[in-house]
Amino acid sequence: MRLSSPIHQLKRQAKLYARQHKLPLHAALDQTAQKEGFRSWSHLSVSSSRSAWVQKFLHNLENGDMALLAARPAHGKTLFGLELAIQNCQSGAQSHFFTLEYTPKDVQARLSQLGAKPDALHGTFYLDCDDNICASYIQKKLRDAPKGTLVVVDYLQLLDQKRDNPELSEQLLQLSDDAKRQNLKMVLISQIHRDFDLQEKSRPDLSDIRLPNPVNLTVFNKACFIHNGQIDFSVVN
Repeated sequence: MRLSSPIHQLKRQAKLYARQHKLPLHAALDQTAQKEGFRSWSHLSVSSSRSAWVQKFLHNLENGDMALLAARPAHGKTLFGLELAIQNCQSGAQSHFFTLEYTPKDVQARLSQLGAKPDALHGTFYLDCDDNICASYIQKKLRDAPKGTLVVVDYLQLLDQKRDNPELSEQLLQLSDDAKRQNLKMVLISQIHRDFDLQEKSRPDLSDIRLPNPVNLTVFNKACFIHNGQIDFSVVN
């Protein structure tokens, strides 16, 4: 989504608006962002710098990697994941986006927000919104996926929502094994625990991942955290 003005000019406009109407700066920033079509200023900030960070993230992803992409709600993690998939397709590779959170119509709206044209992605971008998505389901769908395929799963906490699915820890190990065996790039989108907002930390880390059951997160070797317009990429182990 293109901005009507550069982000520094929008911020200046928001500061002026806040002074004129005696509003808190954060409220004026959010109003400015909403006029640009974003939910909040943090959403706008992430979006404006997202493409560069997506390129950096992709550049640092290797075949066999198991990566975590995490943020609180409305901080842009799904758009980041979709842009990862799009840019991977544009490099000539395949991308698979599995989501238990959104419908095909929802995803199409977000692709349009990113300026992606479905026809241009035909044969390289695969969307799956099936209610039965879990590690074994993903494994079957990726049986013939070529080396270098990017797999984005939205999102981690929903993988074991059905009682007949294996525990989340088992599913993560299976996905990690599949990534290594087939030379895939696996990215799982994750929620951050709501208690993070009450802490004094500037950015979340692995200890802030919301987990329905105990899980050994060392299965992930790379991570990307998004919070208040800041994106932090790191090698976990």
